[in-house]
Amino acid sequence: MTQNAFGAVATADDARETLRRLRAEVAKAVVGQDSVVTGVLIALLCRGHVLLEGVPGVAKTLLVRTVAAALALDAKRLQFTPDLMPGDVTGSLVYDPQTAKFEFRNGPVFTNLLLADEINRTPPKTQSALLEVMEERQVSVEGTPRPLPDVFIVAATQNPVEYEGTYPLPEAQLDRFLLKLTVPLPTRDEELGVLRAHHGGFDPRDLAAAGVRQVATEDDLNAGRAAVARVAVADPVLAYMVDICRATRTSPAFELGASPRGATALLATSKAWGWLAGRDYVTPDDVKAVVRATLRHRVRLRPEAELEGVTTDAVLDSVLASVPAPR
Repeated sequence: MTQNAFGAVATADDARETLRRLRAEVAKAVVGQDSVVTGVLIALLCRGHVLLEGVPGVAKTLLVRTVAAALALDAKRLQFTPDLMPGDVTGSLVYDPQTAKFEFRNGPVFTNLLLADEINRTPPKTQSALLEVMEERQVSVEGTPRPLPDVFIVAATQNPVEYEGTYPLPEAQLDRFLLKLTVPLPTRDEELGVLRAHHGGFDPRDLAAAGVRQVATEDDLNAGRAAVARVAVADPVLAYMVDICRATRTSPAFELGASPRGATALLATSKAWGWLAGRDYVTPDDVKAVVRATLRHRVRLRPEAELEGVTTDAVLDSVLASVPAPR
């Protein structure tokens, strides 16, 4: 138990209720994306990174900024472009003529929540610089490691319909993302709500005016992380996770199945989902709830399956149907 910035002791139950309020707070600025907000929250609880995929204009950037505001986390946005250099991401040594020494100037990765906008628009060399940051949670320059903050995740966005001038993320980097969340277009009623909000004066650049307030602290997040780590998982449920991942490797529709890292990611996200649902143990339904988001970027369809219009999510659903769940 830790004492948060509001002067109260952050127990596991208190932290859960506080973090649950995050969805309602984000909804003040972002309409109809509760499942995506939950995914970002799971990434924060699991110390993982999240890849947000959706067409332009579905509020991916606004969602990340609003989550950061509701948690009072420092957030930075970095627009990935073809001419972006690794030092523009991590920071670099700069010569100071007054001291006649080189001094390190922090790059935008030194933050709590890094929004990597259109990550697939930058060349592999810059993408690889971000890979160390994501995996090691540090920046190494001239052999000197510089650790990042304890609370640090990368929330990267990419456009699924525009490929000209892009550099597809390598499998090794995709595997470093805990979750891949699909940000859908709003329903008719949700889109009508967006227009009403803008007609009423909503400004996405002024979240405070929209009524977005801090509802949780880093202490709440830390209490939640500790509680998630204590969530129990029975051996049959562990075996269920392994069987699902192994089934992706033998599926005729996939040329690449989920790796053991995918299985450990499925374990982490299932525990976070179960804890947010109010339990201290994982059920098979918890596993099913997070399979798509946890594995869809860790598998690859065969070209012939793509030509037939088969989707990754549809194959994952068939994999789930083929693997018996423990009772």
